[in-house]
Amino acid sequence: MTDPAAPALVGLDLIAVAEYLDVHLGDHAPDLKVRGPLSATLIAGGLSNLTYELRDAEGRALILRRPPLGHVLPTAHDMRREFRVVSALAGTAVPVARAYLLCEDPDVIGAPFYLMEKADGVVLRTRAQCAALTPAQARAVSESLVDVLAGLHGVDPEAVGLADFGRPEGYLHRQLDRWDRQYAASQSREIRGLFELGDGLRAAVPVTQRSAVLHGDFRLDNVMMRFGADAIGVAAVFDWEMSTLGDPLADLGLLLTYWEDPGHPAKGILSASGGLTNHEGFLAGREVVDRYQAATGLIVDDLDWYVAFSHYKLAVVLEGIHYRHEHGLTLGEGFERAGAAVPALVEGGRRYLDRTR
Repeated sequence: MTDPAAPALVGLDLIAVAEYLDVHLGDHAPDLKVRGPLSATLIAGGLSNLTYELRDAEGRALILRRPPLGHVLPTAHDMRREFRVVSALAGTAVPVARAYLLCEDPDVIGAPFYLMEKADGVVLRTRAQCAALTPAQARAVSESLVDVLAGLHGVDPEAVGLADFGRPEGYLHRQLDRWDRQYAASQSREIRGLFELGDGLRAAVPVTQRSAVLHGDFRLDNVMMRFGADAIGVAAVFDWEMSTLGDPLADLGLLLTYWEDPGHPAKGILSASGGLTNHEGFLAGREVVDRYQAATGLIVDDLDWYVAFSHYKLAVVLEGIHYRHEHGLTLGEGFERAGAAVPALVEGGRRYLDRTR
């Protein structure tokens, strides 16, 4: 059942969800029962997959994830992959929310979805939230973030049942092909220099040192932080939709693309995550790299290529979001700004690529 007073949400049929949970939830989570009518709110922050908080009559909260409303690459936004990696990483050094149930039947709400627990903590999504941290808190947040990324890249895929989660060989070349296809599928305007950036990256692909489980979009506002009396750290990592096996430096390069050094002028090219770390106490980008390198033992001499690649990838992702927004296929706020960031990302990627020559 649903709460008759709850407003209807685009992309989520609460009646269908409630009926599905009544039948299937007990088989996957015997200790969990939804009681009474369901209500839901769309959680702000994501620019792709849609995330809803469900609540039952007793106030018990659950999180539901589903793909965006339309026009995505067929291999993108795969709920099965996201559910699988979250389930596999439970009990490892990588904190994740407990995954309860995967529904692959698109007839229930119009798309596959999965259900997971609501983790306890704070997502730092705004500059104001980050500015309110003390320098000691900001340092602890950034150190924990880097440590969790290094921990993820230290997970043995075979040991957690993810040996076949991707094809590490040729990962970087396939990524370039993938984002080429994504741009072709969502191109609505000409972006000067985008094709040239892709060609330049393809001509200088570095040798992968080792393969690892990748998050694919690892950044500060894709984790939940716990501020305890004795310790501050990552409570859960979210948004695993682009996870796979591949070159771990791709994750580090992306984190650095979002990162802004304390005291430096905000780059302002990423409306979703720009400027979050531009506050006293956060590690500088060089400190991020040094801490990660010390924890993983990886050589980071080719890091400029990975940062350039991340600029290219984000440019294509945001262009796809711009396309969906122009066609009325986005929910929430901030999507109208996605397209404006694309040219700056292309230019930034070109500058980093030039530094590799």
